[in-house]
Amino acid sequence: MPNRNILYATTLVDELARAGLRHVCLAPGSRNTPLVLAFARHPAIRVFSHLDERSAAFFALGLALATDTPTAVVCTSGSAAANFFPAIVEAHQAGVPLLALTADRPHELRDSGANQTIDQVKMFGSFARWSVDVALPEATPPPVALRNLRTLAARAMAIAGGEPHGVVHLNLPFRPPLEPTPAPNDITEPPATALPRGDNAPYTRFLRTVPSAPPETVIDQIAAILEQHERGLIVCGPRCSGGAFGALVSKLSQRAGYPALVDGVSGVRFGYPDMIGGYETFLFGEHAFPPPEVVLRFGAVPTSKWLNQYLDTAASPIVIHVRASGVWADDSHRVSHFVVADEAAFIRALIPRLTERQSAWRQRFVEAEAQVWAAVEAGIADEPYFDGGAVYDVIDLLPEGASLFVGNSLPVRHLDQFGKPGGRHICAFANRGASGIDGNISTALGIGAGRPDAPLAAIVGDITFYHDMNGLLAVRRCGVPATIVLLNNDGGGIFHRLPINRFEPEFTDYFVTPHGLDFAHAAKMYGLEYVPVKDRTAFRSAFRASIDARAATLIELRTDARTDLVRRNALIQAARATGA
Repeated sequence: MPNRNILYATTLVDELARAGLRHVCLAPGSRNTPLVLAFARHPAIRVFSHLDERSAAFFALGLALATDTPTAVVCTSGSAAANFFPAIVEAHQAGVPLLALTADRPHELRDSGANQTIDQVKMFGSFARWSVDVALPEATPPPVALRNLRTLAARAMAIAGGEPHGVVHLNLPFRPPLEPTPAPNDITEPPATALPRGDNAPYTRFLRTVPSAPPETVIDQIAAILEQHERGLIVCGPRCSGGAFGALVSKLSQRAGYPALVDGVSGVRFGYPDMIGGYETFLFGEHAFPPPEVVLRFGAVPTSKWLNQYLDTAASPIVIHVRASGVWADDSHRVSHFVVADEAAFIRALIPRLTERQSAWRQRFVEAEAQVWAAVEAGIADEPYFDGGAVYDVIDLLPEGASLFVGNSLPVRHLDQFGKPGGRHICAFANRGASGIDGNISTALGIGAGRPDAPLAAIVGDITFYHDMNGLLAVRRCGVPATIVLLNNDGGGIFHRLPINRFEPEFTDYFVTPHGLDFAHAAKMYGLEYVPVKDRTAFRSAFRASIDARAATLIELRTDARTDLVRRNALIQAARATGA
């Protein structure tokens, strides 16, 4: 460690590793040189190199989504840091643990007109759970300054990975020399009173005590409510907890006689018995389902328009939301009981207090579910092939344990409507915190890097793909093979679902925005195999071949948004004709 900058950066990075950091995404620059060298030389941290900051940040977001542990992203000073912002917004909104390390110019250059210098102090505002403008490295720092670097790293990891998960921003100014060149007056080794702990232990341990179950008084109160009301629903929105949660939801559904309606990216739709996923179809428009008396919610606000409208219109007097993070997620403001507790522990304590109920109410949802999938399976075989059918087939073809990322706009809604619950565990992800279409490719590839043993598929629309084509460089640069399904309807197909579709020419020119792009060139540029498909047989064959081979493939299905909408509505009507 030949100078103060290298000493400071190495100390900070070493403590981040001791606190559990295992992945970092780097974008090139000059001012961040000490950090880049410290990360590149640490044996416990895997480095993913990216050429642009926006892709790096979304790739880091995907890594954190897949591992549920903090991932770091590092950049140089100036507008480079601003390119982190969209991913930081998503991480904040979705509760994803992210550590943003931005290099900066020294204080004397701030507000001076110096090149590549902007105000980076707390630049991410309320989207960061904690922001620190770290002190400049000193030539002969007192021991407490080096100990501060270690406790700072420990605190940053604990806050990012705490409850709720979120973003921590460390802004790190450096003066030259940025490279590892000797500086004779700088100390190069920490004094004895600022050494790290032995045995690779963290300098500071954060020990959280989480009770194995919520207080019995809370469980008794909720159990009494459920026992008194037969017409109840369990609703699992995006980003539910993992582990035993899915199996416990299934047991609770059977015990209480409450159907479990589970979002496509809830984490519990695929691999657990008796989950209901056809609600977007059987609750569409006017339906015959009476309002529930009780709603028991987990996770974030559901994706489904018609499920949300049904719950809001029902105005159930009792809406119980259980969420360990304590983050509010009720845009209709119907929650009557908000329980801050570990979701799995809550259900585990609740089940023994309930009398098993044979419920005609639950059976009604089970029958509607069966009728929906019978109609979908019969209708998908008809021509022309459409987006929803492709999403259905992806779920049908993915193997046990696979990773699936779905882009925002139409793909995530297609998954929610056409992703049939089944026995195989599929880990489905989406950026539903802010629901943006930026950075989706990079997030998907970050998920692939975080779950390297699982095959990765991503389903995105053409505008989403266009927004993040530069993210495709990570396929080769970071070694992440992916089967990318591109649903190309030549523009913003989701706008066909909105009333603006009646107003031409503005609708086509300014909302649909057709582009006529040929994405074969993008596949060639970034080294992906390109497979254009037009029908179901070709799609299923190409998808199966790519997933089985763990290949890097772009499968493009060209569709027409108007035709897709007609096909969707026809399937809804077919499901109703069978009694749903």
